[in-house]
Amino acid sequence: MAKQLNFGIIGFGFMGQTHAETIKGLDYANLKAVCDTNESQFEYAPTGVKTYVSADDLLTDKTIDTVIIAVPNLLHLEMVVKAAKAKKDIICEKPLAMNSEEVKEMMAVTKEEKVRFTVHHQRRWDHDYRVAKEVYDQKLLGNVYTVKSSLYGFNGNMHDWHIYPELGGGMLYDWGVHLIDQILWMIPAKLQTVYADVRNVINENVDDYFNIQLYFDNGVNAQIELGTYFLNSSENWFERHWFVGGDKGSAKIDGFNPKGEITRTSELLGNVPGKITMTHAGPTRSFGPAPEGRILMEELPKVEVSHRMFFDNYYAHTQGTEELTIQPDQILRLMQVVEAIRISAKYHQSIHFE
Repeated sequence: MAKQLNFGIIGFGFMGQTHAETIKGLDYANLKAVCDTNESQFEYAPTGVKTYVSADDLLTDKTIDTVIIAVPNLLHLEMVVKAAKAKKDIICEKPLAMNSEEVKEMMAVTKEEKVRFTVHHQRRWDHDYRVAKEVYDQKLLGNVYTVKSSLYGFNGNMHDWHIYPELGGGMLYDWGVHLIDQILWMIPAKLQTVYADVRNVINENVDDYFNIQLYFDNGVNAQIELGTYFLNSSENWFERHWFVGGDKGSAKIDGFNPKGEITRTSELLGNVPGKITMTHAGPTRSFGPAPEGRILMEELPKVEVSHRMFFDNYYAHTQGTEELTIQPDQILRLMQVVEAIRISAKYHQSIHFE
């Protein structure tokens, strides 16, 4: 019989409780203990699970082989170091660290202590993302030249400790690292240039809007835009949006449970004089109404994924049957991109990256 995973969770707020709920559904895993400095959080702990107010105490628990670190971002480095020295395998919440130097420290100590180490970038298994990635990987649009990823909200304000920059608050660290990681994993090419606009629109101390341009050496320009107060009355505006453009068509993918289509044209306009199409904008042939039958639509590829697959991959790795999908060196690169984004936004300059 395959060995069971025995988890301990350090930090039992929203994400810690989310992990506990996920572990309930894993037939190869048990939750042994949770830890939080706020004892009132234990009200939400599953029956029979041990509780600790000290991470040091949890790390001495010999029934635990893997710890999930779900404390505020500022504390990730400290907890990773302690867990590694306690010889526990580690899954750390994102963002992995406050900067790339901290990531290097984590990589060094986990390598030295010979413990497994990965990061909970579960949004590599988002349905909408995997559909977009399938379109890209299968070259369904020919040569892709642009990928746009966007997410908009209406509430504006951050919450809890996310309003404090010194704790690692703000949207670039919250959703931004997920959206950037998705693009970096989708496009396996050198990242040449980074340009970004990062703003505090509603929130005084932390960023709540960004527009990031990533230029890759395979010719793809990726644009990532997020705004917590980016308003529109269009249906499903406050959702995920993807647009992928290639020389053989385009794809629109909207929503976390994605809807959309691949769009092509039955015929391209020839480079010869032709009949002028009159529109409200004047005579035009490229931007006028499309003749009947010119626009063709196809279904998006079917993809079956769930966030549970992050843990399935981790478990398979512990059994020696799979490599970790999320490797620390990938996250080091991600954090270096985040740093380039902050520099670009500060000085309004493009940053040469790789």
